[in-house]
Amino acid sequence: MACIVVKLGSSIVADVRGEVRADVLAGICDQLAELHHAGQPLVVVTSGAIARGMGVMAIPLRPRSVDELQAASAVGQGKLYQFYDRLLQERGVPTAQVLLTFFDISARTHYLNARQTLRKLLDWRVVPVINENDTTATDEISFGNNDFLAAQVAILLGARLLLMLTDADGVYTADPRVDRRASLVSDVSDFEELDTMHIGHATSPLGSGGMRSKVVAAEMATAAGIPTVIASGLTSGTILAAVSGRPMGTRFAAREGRYSSFKLWLKYAKPVRGRILVDAGAARALREGGTSLLPVGIVDVAGEFDAGDAVEIAHDGDSVGKGICNYSAQELRQVRGLKSAAVRELLPRASEEAIHRDYFVLA
Repeated sequence: MACIVVKLGSSIVADVRGEVRADVLAGICDQLAELHHAGQPLVVVTSGAIARGMGVMAIPLRPRSVDELQAASAVGQGKLYQFYDRLLQERGVPTAQVLLTFFDISARTHYLNARQTLRKLLDWRVVPVINENDTTATDEISFGNNDFLAAQVAILLGARLLLMLTDADGVYTADPRVDRRASLVSDVSDFEELDTMHIGHATSPLGSGGMRSKVVAAEMATAAGIPTVIASGLTSGTILAAVSGRPMGTRFAAREGRYSSFKLWLKYAKPVRGRILVDAGAARALREGGTSLLPVGIVDVAGEFDAGDAVEIAHDGDSVGKGICNYSAQELRQVRGLKSAAVRELLPRASEEAIHRDYFVLA
């Protein structure tokens, strides 16, 4: 049976003082235990380590500097996991603490190793409790917030549902705290429908996400064929209702034409190291023909990168897609605009394709 990934935001885990919401988490763990004992594999992705550390250290506002965020996480992470472990152990559910960084997802071998470990824990009927390893992550390699981490975990495990619990009832047409006319969006099948809505980045005093990041995470997961629900973790019975398919929060339907797991990893997890500008013909062939990118269609190269790095492909200011390049930036500057025969003369051992179609994904 495919797993369910449940993500808890900082506002669900801790109050404004950084104290754990014991009653809320107890109710959530009651629901998790019910699903676990019914045979449902579960993964928990939790925020709140920094918030918990802030509470312990009596820090009133979320720090902005990386070293302070890392230190707060170091103080709070162990205490937060102990809380989950105790609550779930009392309900007969074994747990395991898993800390991931963006590097664990962006490097393909680490990505596969993480998936193998998580799958083994699920085989053992253990519930992984996952958080970003904020203590070692930096602003350059961080997920930015655990919404994206939850989506990546759901994708790498092929989850059957991603449930994101927040302090709001779901996605609204506008911020209900400032617009009384805002209404709840119950179902989303087309993300373009949300473009006209005022979905903001506002966060809690302890969090780093916001509703916009949750919508982006839902877009990531649904592209992998994983339905996603954004709902209130403060409402009793939310998890059981969402899992059973009852109306709850905002439900995002899984999308058709899904990518392979490799291309999803490439699209959402592999960091971009440079940019390749292509001519109109190459852009059209990539978008409509599903072809590889040849050096002849390249007009400029921006940034410094090595062969095997991911690069953005763009035309006339618009992103075309993203791919893994067979050339370094230096080599690509030598052969850009050249036909294949000329490329072979200049770089005899080079690949004919700058980016093979199997290693390219549209924007």
